[in-house]
Amino acid sequence: MTATTRTRLSPQERRSQLLDLGVRLLATRSLDELSIDVLAEEAGISRGLLYHYFGNKHAFHEAVVRRAADDLIAQTAPPVDGDPIERLLISVTAYVDYVVANYEGYLSLVKGAAGGNDTLREIYDEARSALTDRVFREDAQAGSGLGTIITDTPTNRLLVRGWSAMSEELVLTWHAHPTGVSRDELIAIMATSLPALVAAQPDA
Repeated sequence: MTATTRTRLSPQERRSQLLDLGVRLLATRSLDELSIDVLAEEAGISRGLLYHYFGNKHAFHEAVVRRAADDLIAQTAPPVDGDPIERLLISVTAYVDYVVANYEGYLSLVKGAAGGNDTLREIYDEARSALTDRVFREDAQAGSGLGTIITDTPTNRLLVRGWSAMSEELVLTWHAHPTGVSRDELIAIMATSLPALVAAQPDA
């Protein structure tokens, strides 16, 4: 008879595993619907053990949302090589696909941030800054920048911030009411509008 070897996870590894599960569950339900009870049932562990790892419901929600935001930033990172505009297109495509695949959780973050939840607002702002700052970064070798698509100026930073908000609204509205606009058309609108906005400036 062959003995089965069970791998014992460290507390950090177990907590990370639970966060990954929480992020997967958040993709199809709102943050309010993601309770300690739901995660305990899905993970096959006791509620008490979850409280041991996260302390309370609010800390659990914060940890899951932060992990989800990190996943968003990582999954939408542009490729290292290629023309900057092509890399922007790839990044925008990944963003659209991420929001669609994780719609309920993403919408919860947006609504929570807008509704005055300070913690969600902080996470939201950090994620938004990471997504917009990469437009100006030139460290393409690190895979986190988009080369020199746009000159880094206060005006352009304001413009990119506005474009980011517009893009988010486009995706959320399109997902809720997609009639008449295809996914490819949506992505094309988002990817081409940023260079067009920059070019439209009087001193561009």
